[in-house]
Amino acid sequence: MQDDKPFWQSKTLSEMSPDEWESICDGCAKCCLTQLQDEESDQLVFTDVACDLLDDQTCRCTDYTNRSTRVPSCVTMNKSNVEDSAAFAPPSCAYRLLLEGEELPSWHHLNSGNGESIHQHGQSVRHRVRFQREIIEDDIQDYIVEWPANKG
Repeated sequence: MQDDKPFWQSKTLSEMSPDEWESICDGCAKCCLTQLQDEESDQLVFTDVACDLLDDQTCRCTDYTNRSTRVPSCVTMNKSNVEDSAAFAPPSCAYRLLLEGEELPSWHHLNSGNGESIHQHGQSVRHRVRFQREIIEDDIQDYIVEWPANKG
């Protein structure tokens, strides 16, 4: 008997094919935002400062293949490091949600069938960021925001 559940409900992240793995990404680009760690609590906080490789219209990396080389601090999540990397992902990240045994939200393109639904529901960084090239690095703490940490 064939399982009627979609692959993200019937497979673990490590069991997914490369295409399935890539399709899990919801395209929010919150992972492209600079995060800071509170010195006292160790809590990670988000800024609205995005990597210069981000296209803030499409919420996609402009050099996805070479991102880790061009930006050494880029956390490139994959099957072998997802458990460690997910701690740096926003709470709404599809990889993080699945790893934690949660469902994908209704606005996720695999549920809605619409790649624009994440933007329509305000769950992406589209037009909400400034870029590293635009700020003085010493002022980064002035750009802390709460919206990327919303679960959605």
